[in-house]
Amino acid sequence: MVEKKAWAVNGYLGLIVILALGIAGTHFVQQENLFAGVPLLGIAVILLSGIIVVQPNKSYALVFFGSYFGTIREPGLWLTVPFAVRRGVSLRVSNFSSKILKVNDLMGNPVEIAAVLVVRVVDTAKAIFDVERYETFIEIQSETSLRHIATRYAYDDFEGKGLSLRGNPDEVSAELMTELQQRLNIAGVEVSEARLTHLAYSTEIAGAMLQRQQATAILSARQIIVEGAVGMVSLAIERIEREGVVQLDDERKAAMVNNLLVSIVSERSAQPVINTGTVY
Repeated sequence: MVEKKAWAVNGYLGLIVILALGIAGTHFVQQENLFAGVPLLGIAVILLSGIIVVQPNKSYALVFFGSYFGTIREPGLWLTVPFAVRRGVSLRVSNFSSKILKVNDLMGNPVEIAAVLVVRVVDTAKAIFDVERYETFIEIQSETSLRHIATRYAYDDFEGKGLSLRGNPDEVSAELMTELQQRLNIAGVEVSEARLTHLAYSTEIAGAMLQRQQATAILSARQIIVEGAVGMVSLAIERIEREGVVQLDDERKAAMVNNLLVSIVSERSAQPVINTGTVY
């Protein structure tokens, strides 16, 4: 189905014509001229059935004896084809929030995910005639697309080599919007925005994955600390030797490196030990 514009004229002008036909038909009937009065009254009643009021941001598809006649989108009072069946559709922008779905990500981990969509009908004919209840169609297709997207990405990329659901929400939302638009084109629906609103590990693995995230964070922090400590120790020894503060052989240099690394890397404050000599 392709939406087309239905025939319609100004409704106020139509009401004037209907009123004139009604007055003329009534006059002829009162004059007992039924051959002229009855047809005029009949025409007035037939035209009156074609009066339609269209509210802003709403459209009506007209079905005339089983055939799609066209769509009226412009708000106002209109006179269109009499006896046509009218099926209205809202053209307002609406939000749709999906249910929290439980799916497996790329790594097979069960995750909970949900999204919110901003949609509007742009083709009345497709929304009415090509799908059964376009609201339900949007709901089912959005959940299907969300499940498909969730299975293509890992929840979190610990190695930093690719996209993930948690680390790249904008890219995931853009792909979700593109796939959903392809699915909803058949229903004449335009997707303005799609965003993830809920993302979490499923309850049965949430504790274990939290420990993994904490361990990864600790390892990353330790790596930075060790790299900084090595640089500080190297700089300290190099300056001591350059300024001739003390002459260090390999054994003492190794001891100093060990002591400095322990004091810098250790989580607790270093306790100095003062050598005061021996009794003997």
